[in-house]
Amino acid sequence: MTRTTSAAPTAHAFVGLRELLRMAHQGEDLRPLAEQLIEHLAANPSDAYALMDLSLILQMTGKRPLAMAMQAEALQVRRLFQAPAAPGVRPRLRLLALMVPGDLMANAPLECLLHGSDIALDMLYLPPDQPLPDALPDHDVLIVAAGESDRTRALLDALREALAGWPRPVLNAPERVLQLSRDRAAQLLSPLPGVSMPPTRRAPRDVLGAIARGEAEVAAHLGAGGFPILVRPLDSHAGRDLAKLDTPAALAAYLSAHDDEEFFISCFVDYRNADGLFRKYRVVMLEGRTYVCHVGISDHWMIHYLNAGMTDSADKRAEEADIMQRFDETFAVRHRDALERIQACLGLDYFGLDCAETPGGDLLIFEADTCMVVHDLDPADVFPYKQPQMRKVFAAFRTLLLNAATDSQRARGAGDDARESIPGGTPAR
Repeated sequence: MTRTTSAAPTAHAFVGLRELLRMAHQGEDLRPLAEQLIEHLAANPSDAYALMDLSLILQMTGKRPLAMAMQAEALQVRRLFQAPAAPGVRPRLRLLALMVPGDLMANAPLECLLHGSDIALDMLYLPPDQPLPDALPDHDVLIVAAGESDRTRALLDALREALAGWPRPVLNAPERVLQLSRDRAAQLLSPLPGVSMPPTRRAPRDVLGAIARGEAEVAAHLGAGGFPILVRPLDSHAGRDLAKLDTPAALAAYLSAHDDEEFFISCFVDYRNADGLFRKYRVVMLEGRTYVCHVGISDHWMIHYLNAGMTDSADKRAEEADIMQRFDETFAVRHRDALERIQACLGLDYFGLDCAETPGGDLLIFEADTCMVVHDLDPADVFPYKQPQMRKVFAAFRTLLLNAATDSQRARGAGDDARESIPGGTPAR
């Protein structure tokens, strides 16, 4: 990108993740905004907010390498980005989110959860290959928004030590987030009564090659099961390069098409209902309660809400609406004990589950994660039942923050300054 400097730089008004997601979700053409940003950056090359918005647009339009380059440029200018409370609203508290550079699945979607609220959000990006800052911005509550991955493990380990004894509430403690790798989560959750989570293991390429050639058995690596199996590269999300493989020959073909050196492998569970359809729930857990965010219904085992045909099927939407309306008296009751055990086991303040129900009635867990996208962006004229449900989720998240801040203030003493003695003060931009 060729740029010239300007004698009088002008600031770009940050659009941010939630609004750009809304535009993309509703089919708006993001190219005009991208062109405006490129023109703006030609005159204002150090506008980090414009660089970050351009990075988000490039991600949403499938230009990931360029998007990551724009994000890296933004983070060279500044690491702290601010999303204020709703216009005209006095902030009730300031939330500091510790983020990591990466794509849309790298961090918890806090801008979506806090849209239109009275919470001011500061997002501090911590590159995994750089030392932690000596100081953090003033805040009332801190949340570890960075998700678990091979790339973030060292950072989360460093945060575990740095945040020990922190003088403000810390939500989603880093040592808890570290438990969410697919293999570790399966080890923790599969033994719980009422929970079904298939064995999941990391598999080097040579191990899968031996299975594909018939020189090794699936069960020898997983400890159970056989074909069909699910295979995906490490740190892949949203079904990227996920495949159900029924034979060794299919595994061999998969390996020839993917050059990764390590994969996750797990047993496939056929979770279709008696009508032949699969139903996948996305729920979030907050302060011991479970909230449903969407239910994808499809005739294919790999369900993504956007490709499940929900927009095109009035019957599917009617079923989802009924599930949402009666969730607290049906699904949440059927799996209450299992969900309570999962919450106690993981010990996270906020996280999501992609899950289903087995034919035998257990709660089938596909994934536990703090970075699942939850939003209120579906058109209200097509999905009128979703706005009230998502308002419940957002209100519960706000209450989580307020309760954390209130409990902390009580512990420190009612007269203490809410932003007193944050170690080191505010870092450089």
